[in-house]
Amino acid sequence: MNTALRATSDRPCGPRDGDPIDQIAAALRTDGYIVLPAPLPPAALGGLLRHFRSIDREQFRRAGIGREDEHQLNRFVRSDKIFWLDNTNLSVNAYLSWMEALRVGLNRRLFLGLFDYECHYAYYDRGTFYKKHLDCFQGSTNRVLSTVLYLTPNWQPRDGGELAIYPPGEEAAAPDALPLLKVAPRFGQMVIFLSEEFPHEVLTVNRPRYSVTGWYRVNNSLGDIVDPAS
Repeated sequence: MNTALRATSDRPCGPRDGDPIDQIAAALRTDGYIVLPAPLPPAALGGLLRHFRSIDREQFRRAGIGREDEHQLNRFVRSDKIFWLDNTNLSVNAYLSWMEALRVGLNRRLFLGLFDYECHYAYYDRGTFYKKHLDCFQGSTNRVLSTVLYLTPNWQPRDGGELAIYPPGEEAAAPDALPLLKVAPRFGQMVIFLSEEFPHEVLTVNRPRYSVTGWYRVNNSLGDIVDPAS
């Protein structure tokens, strides 16, 4: 069910034209998700990891759940810390350019109406987790595709922190429900899936875990209310 892609160049460019984006689009159309073992070149991954490590941990904020008036901190649901990204860093800017090229390519193939992309670094310390959830906010349909790019070097199975993805409609399933798949947070691996369809969780982490987590969104602007907000 998974489609493997691999970049063969260290050039700081977007996804290659042709088959790779076709394969991503086909997987999203048929399965709703895809795991990419190494879609970005090593130089790009190294730049992101160096930037991640250069940020003072005090600048990371404990992540919450919900949005705006419904936003709250709940350590029983999630215990990671996040740092929102923009294009001021060269490595992040190259990554955002890559994701922009993917956005354009997926819109051409799937007509998803993807409007923009937002992302943050996610830092999971030992013993942290994120319980089963959906990436769309209640009453909102603006998050369409979720992406996670893993930056933890030398991950081993004993390190934990896998992403468990459950079948659609299983968000209220029993705690012992079996996942559809588990994605190992290996360095350079990326997973993309439909935000509104797949409940998922980050299993307990046994060593610090780094990733770039992001979402492609549609434009739900209505009247004087602008969404996505700037």
